[in-house]
Amino acid sequence: MTISFVRLDPTGDDRDGLVDFMTRNEFPFHVRTCLTSEQVGASIAEGAFRDEDNDSFWIEHDELGRIGFFRLEDLTDGAPLFDLRLDGAFRGRGLGVPILRAAADHVFGTMPAVNRFEGQTREDNIAMRKTFLRAGWVKEAHYRQGWPVEGGAPVASVAYGILRQDWESGGTSTFDWDDLGD
Repeated sequence: MTISFVRLDPTGDDRDGLVDFMTRNEFPFHVRTCLTSEQVGASIAEGAFRDEDNDSFWIEHDELGRIGFFRLEDLTDGAPLFDLRLDGAFRGRGLGVPILRAAADHVFGTMPAVNRFEGQTREDNIAMRKTFLRAGWVKEAHYRQGWPVEGGAPVASVAYGILRQDWESGGTSTFDWDDLGD
């Protein structure tokens, strides 16, 4: 199975497809679970999908076609984050690990100054948390009540990262969570 990222043009040829994708899918583990055409259009106009800090891609699978959307964020910080959204029809099919591996290949293969790559998810998104670990990412933070929830109390945001050295070696370096002891 081959996963590739195809850079999209949010203000041009891909605008309608992006609006369609974002509005026809529900994203239960994102801050906004359902988006309107107006919200997506406003985000496009604000540069949320392409500007100096953001870049967006379609996720393409060699057999299944277009399976989702991927955005790199905080590109000017030197340690980009990502937003991953799978089309509802392709969730739960084991595509997360190859997507995260392809994402790390893309970031470290095209951005030589980047030493670490980050992702976050909600504490209750167990499937994504396990996906991070299976793909060789390391849990680096647990922000209590750090993720807003529409119509509910905030939940924890859990951050994961992968280092260039781990990507290059295929290993996973860790650290001591309890480095101060008692």
